[in-house]
Amino acid sequence: MIHRHCSFCDASESEENPLIAGNGVYICKNCVISAYKIMFGDEKESEISNSDELLEAVNNLMTPKELNNFLGDYIIGQERARKLLSVAVYNHYKRIFKTKNITDDDTEIAKSNVLLIGPTGSGKTLMAQTIARVLNVPIAIADATSLTEAGYVGEDVENILTKLIQAADGDVERAQQGIVFIDEVDKVSRMSENRSITRDVSGEGVQQALLKIVEGAEVNIPPKGGRKHPNQEFTSIDTTNILFICGGAFDGLDEILKRKQGNNVLGFGHDKKSKDEQKITYDMVEPDDLVSYGLIPELVGRLPIIASLNEISEEDMVRILTEPKNSLIKQYKKLFSIDDVELNFEEDALKAIAAKAIKRKTGARGLRAILEENMIDIMYELPEYAGYEVLITPEVINGNEEPVYIKKSTKKIA
Repeated sequence: MIHRHCSFCDASESEENPLIAGNGVYICKNCVISAYKIMFGDEKESEISNSDELLEAVNNLMTPKELNNFLGDYIIGQERARKLLSVAVYNHYKRIFKTKNITDDDTEIAKSNVLLIGPTGSGKTLMAQTIARVLNVPIAIADATSLTEAGYVGEDVENILTKLIQAADGDVERAQQGIVFIDEVDKVSRMSENRSITRDVSGEGVQQALLKIVEGAEVNIPPKGGRKHPNQEFTSIDTTNILFICGGAFDGLDEILKRKQGNNVLGFGHDKKSKDEQKITYDMVEPDDLVSYGLIPELVGRLPIIASLNEISEEDMVRILTEPKNSLIKQYKKLFSIDDVELNFEEDALKAIAAKAIKRKTGARGLRAILEENMIDIMYELPEYAGYEVLITPEVINGNEEPVYIKKSTKKIA
């Protein structure tokens, strides 16, 4: 009797562990099973792991109030927008995680995709990033102005999903429960409600391409991004459970709202309205206004939650500088403390910074640039002032004076 052995583990052939013969080599049943697990994973372990992750996600899903409170730690003001986003996000992930055990399959809950409307620097991107951080889900951020319709020079819309998979460290399952934030979506609107005679590469065509992934579909994408090519391997991703948040400033939308309200009517027999009566806010925006602006009706219909962010006031700008957990002032204070220097700002100095940001129309994102402009010379000499307090006055912000340096009980004006 010939005794054959596995060429990999040297196990002897038996009824329980038969061998498969090759070209002068043998492999046993146990090695075949081990190889399969190495190549494709253990299905049972994967199922258990997915169940545990699902259970953890269900138990840890924050309520709308908890989400709003967390947003409030990082975002000042914008109470209405924070509340709308918190409810939309809660409903979205409740729809994914908490309907698994419901036996009634006749009712399908639609996605709560969100459209954030607000001026530059009002906190649209920060809201999406903060929500993704608290939920511990991957997020991909894209600029709609860089997107083009498939077949044209530019970035394919589907490349957004590649970014999401990369943010999930290649885990497609995790990416399918992530968040996609598309900024500047107003920049791909049609110029009017009438269709353009010429081919629209970066307008309506991009909206049509976005529509496919926003509403939920199986999409095949190149694993490393770029254009699709024949005979190329693709990664399949289902966008059904991906939350899409779109944002835009929508400059000129107020004119549409004014016409709708009849505020531009001239002639006899019309009462002149006061400034308060003429005041237009984006809280008044309805889906048909967005269609008039140039978004296609199908895309507007896939963004059912519309949250407007207000222009940031000087008072809120000062609060943004000081109150959030990662506020700029706290960051600079920590930076100075590493060199054993205490940094302080007079209240009027903070107001001067806020006033500059409002004048530049850059919103909250312009605050850091203003601080850097004023702090660069101070930080250049910072190591020489260990043990000092540096006091920033409004004159420092306005470029008229140097800061006040204080050591113990001695004052020194630089």
